[in-house]
Amino acid sequence: MSTLNISALRALDPKIVALGSSKGIIQSILDFDFLAGRTAPSVVAIVATGRKSERYFFGENEVTIPVYSAVGRLPTSLSEQVNLFLNLSSGRRVLASSKQAIEALPALVGGVVFAEGLPEKHALELAETANAAGVWLAGGASVGIVVPGVVKLGPIGGVQAPQLVNSKLFTSGSVAVVSSSGGMVSEIIRLVATTGHALSFSLALGGERFPMSSPQEVFAAAEADPATTSIVYFGELGGRDEYELAEMISSGAVTKPVVAYIAGTVAELFETPPQFGHAKAMAASVDESARAKSDALRAAGAKSATTFAEFAQYVAELPGAVEAADLAPVIKAMSARKAGLIASSISHDMGDGEVQVLDQSLLDLADNNSFAKIVISMFLGKQVHSAELEAFVDYVLKLLVDHGPYVSGAVNTIVTARAGRDLVSSLAAGLLTIGPRFGGAVNQAALTWLEGVSTGVSPTALVEAYAADKRYILGIGHKKYRIDSPDPRVAKLLTFVDGLEQAKFTKFALGVEAETTRKKGNLILNVDGAMAAILLDLLAEKEGYSIEQLEALAATEFFNSLFILSRSVGFMAHYFDQVRLDEGLFRLSPAHVTHIRPASED
Repeated sequence: MSTLNISALRALDPKIVALGSSKGIIQSILDFDFLAGRTAPSVVAIVATGRKSERYFFGENEVTIPVYSAVGRLPTSLSEQVNLFLNLSSGRRVLASSKQAIEALPALVGGVVFAEGLPEKHALELAETANAAGVWLAGGASVGIVVPGVVKLGPIGGVQAPQLVNSKLFTSGSVAVVSSSGGMVSEIIRLVATTGHALSFSLALGGERFPMSSPQEVFAAAEADPATTSIVYFGELGGRDEYELAEMISSGAVTKPVVAYIAGTVAELFETPPQFGHAKAMAASVDESARAKSDALRAAGAKSATTFAEFAQYVAELPGAVEAADLAPVIKAMSARKAGLIASSISHDMGDGEVQVLDQSLLDLADNNSFAKIVISMFLGKQVHSAELEAFVDYVLKLLVDHGPYVSGAVNTIVTARAGRDLVSSLAAGLLTIGPRFGGAVNQAALTWLEGVSTGVSPTALVEAYAADKRYILGIGHKKYRIDSPDPRVAKLLTFVDGLEQAKFTKFALGVEAETTRKKGNLILNVDGAMAAILLDLLAEKEGYSIEQLEALAATEFFNSLFILSRSVGFMAHYFDQVRLDEGLFRLSPAHVTHIRPASED
């Protein structure tokens, strides 16, 4: 059974995943975090399609929040931290996305559904799923929940930083504000602030016919919260919730003072009950009218106002006035912020000419790290910690530096150099030959090993599937070496997995080799295939990369990067060699070209 526990929420270190994206709402949460004194945003991930990250401001500085295509694609280390979700997707997608979050996030305690138009059947099913998982929900059509200085889950209280400050959302108070109306809950929060008070918490129930948190549940949470001394409630005509609230007050289940206003007395001027803005806001009978429900609350002991002016006066008379902190200087500094034209997480200028790379001084980075460690850290966009990965990268960079003047990249570099072109042009000519047939097979091999391991297919089945499709398995095969005359480079590379616990990618690649060499002796695991498998294993076991993160790296052609970097040295060496030899323009003779007659059209 789900229970909203305000004390537990107040003690929570919020880690929020947004299901869907809304720049204004998410930015308002980050502004709240910064003004509340947090050192990092509470929104740790966004689930959406399109970009891999979104840029926001945290205070005066820009930060990026990672974007994933599904909740299930969050890295395990991140999914285990998330304890709240904010569903910003459309009404008909809420059920599926919320259920995925509840099932995939083990630390989840609650969530808010912002969307309107949630099908009633979906709302009931989602509430049942959440209750079974012990997760509380607010919505649909809820603007969220806020606990001052702790968490803001939704646009509640405003989306502009000055609104948040003017609503005293960074000052702990004693007034709980509860309403179905998203617009009115923010107005009442401001009313509480302008009368000298501050919130203990506020929750917008949502305006749908079947809200996933009832007013009774929130009143019970307010009653149980030691910081709350009074409850301010804004209700509407329609439904019978207020009668249950009156019973809670009469029975002593709620002992704290209640100030209420039930909107909709204007409906009495119409012959037939009109439908107001929210799904439940229509009085189907006299006892569902605003006046009847207000009278019931008043009879139970609540201060239930007959006009909004009277309601405001009741709020002003509540005890517990507090002074708010002066955040005007911070707001002024935030108002001058501007988005950068580009974003970079690799390096930046500290403003005095000093460059930092991966948040280290460039001099410190150079003094304390090998070139191999700097290379792999910069390629991955974060500092690596594994000595095994560092040693492997160092060896690969040396191993791939050149493979003779015969390969296509070297030939193109040589031809361009002999044509009198400069270093950069000659290097570029060589680099432009890198692709599936020359040097670009490492990444495709990585994709193949990822496919095998992630799907659980056997090496035999994978080989047969590729054969049936008449596809080559890149990373398998060599012109010179055979199973009975192995490539010594591969043997050396394979020593780098000796200390690994699983080496599942390398084992899979060797399993494929066992199948392919049964067909032909030279269909062995080659340098490209071995490099791909070993790099996958080192990243997975030594740096904690998940299958999803490895797939994301492969999508960027990351696994070709070491070949490209290392072979660039060889290409430049061939350029300098040709300049020194100065043999002049390279030109083929007719003897080097075989003329092929055009095919007959008959």
